[in-house]
Amino acid sequence: MIDMPKGQELYKEAKKIIPGGVQLLSKRPEQFLPEYWPAYYKKAKGCEVWDLDGHQYVDTSFMGIGACTLGYADSDVNKAVQEAIENGNMCTLNAPEEVELANLLIDLHPWAEMVRYTRGGGDAMAVAIRIARASTKKDIILFSGYHGWHDWYLSANLSSDNALDGQLLPGLKPAGVPRNLRGTSYPYFYNHEKEFSELIEKYGDRVGGVVLEAIRNIEPQKRFFDTVMAETNRLGIPLIVDEVSSGFRMNCGGAHLIIGLQPDLAVFAKGVSNGYPMGIVLGRKKFMDAAQDSFISSTYWTERIGPVAALATIRKMKNLKVHLHLMETGKNVQDGWTALAKKHDLNIHVGSIYPLSHFDFMDFPLILKTLFTQEMLSKGFLATTSFYSSYAHKQEHVEKYLKAVDDTFGFIKKSLKDGTPEKYLKGPVCHSGFKRLS
Repeated sequence: MIDMPKGQELYKEAKKIIPGGVQLLSKRPEQFLPEYWPAYYKKAKGCEVWDLDGHQYVDTSFMGIGACTLGYADSDVNKAVQEAIENGNMCTLNAPEEVELANLLIDLHPWAEMVRYTRGGGDAMAVAIRIARASTKKDIILFSGYHGWHDWYLSANLSSDNALDGQLLPGLKPAGVPRNLRGTSYPYFYNHEKEFSELIEKYGDRVGGVVLEAIRNIEPQKRFFDTVMAETNRLGIPLIVDEVSSGFRMNCGGAHLIIGLQPDLAVFAKGVSNGYPMGIVLGRKKFMDAAQDSFISSTYWTERIGPVAALATIRKMKNLKVHLHLMETGKNVQDGWTALAKKHDLNIHVGSIYPLSHFDFMDFPLILKTLFTQEMLSKGFLATTSFYSSYAHKQEHVEKYLKAVDDTFGFIKKSLKDGTPEKYLKGPVCHSGFKRLS
């Protein structure tokens, strides 16, 4: 790690001309290592990244914020995309791969009958919400989990008092969301059956849809799922499962297929196309038909690269059973964290599904998270307290990573014995993210 990476110099320039500096909150350097995170990349291949200074790192953090489940610049997906580019990515006519992909998705999810596309997860969720409201002619949405940046979701963070805006979902500011949308979305915590039932009792005849992430940080409870499915069925409203993060990681398809959840609509994005923009809404015809009665349309939702990349990605995942590798790799990392924390007498909490693993320091959480990132970076790893497994992460990568974690945990233990771990930081403490409900 150099004293001031070129990426940080560029980031200083970016903040002057790009509000927030970057396009995605989760990629802000302050979320990792303020003043020292490389910030920008020159090249990414497999699970390796080269920064603007030419330094090479193994990415043991977010792998493109969960978008690259096969690994960066996967040769098979790139080959399919290059062919699509040569044949023309955009045309007055439609790309036949849209139909091919729809058939593949329905084959993988036999309960579904129709498909619509976007080019991102947040947009796909907004489309699903529009379809739900159009089909039921009701406005209120009940949701659990994180679902993107659109007004329907952030409206839950509007308070009757402007000064209290953002209290419900800390870190997600609703500035710019019309205040008259207050009261159109209400959150509930994952697995909180009583909280969900109280919302149904209060707003039931006005609820147009129920949303939840299939699975993330919390092991689902069957009784909770049964209650949600029973109530949505009784009210004749769609149950919308957000699979943007969980999809195609635990199995080849939606995680709902293996955890006992039966949705009416399911939403996919991120790793479904291995780094190329793609969003998917699939569902039952009785609800999806409503998309014809609402204006849902965008020019770049018809480009060819997204469906082509999704087809190549899903087929490779299916043929190689990639989900088994993701699960095994994530489990090895979680087991490693647990064993090494015990070895060094560190108090951590390990959680989430194996392909989207994370741990938290229970003492001085943000300080130690920053210190962990700093020390791992100096050892050649892009690392934070999360590890998103990819097919490109092989056993040798995991072994080298856990050896570096061993050394870093030892250093952190020493810093705690000194009583002031913050003095070992070369820059400011990292920022916290946003609160999840799942």
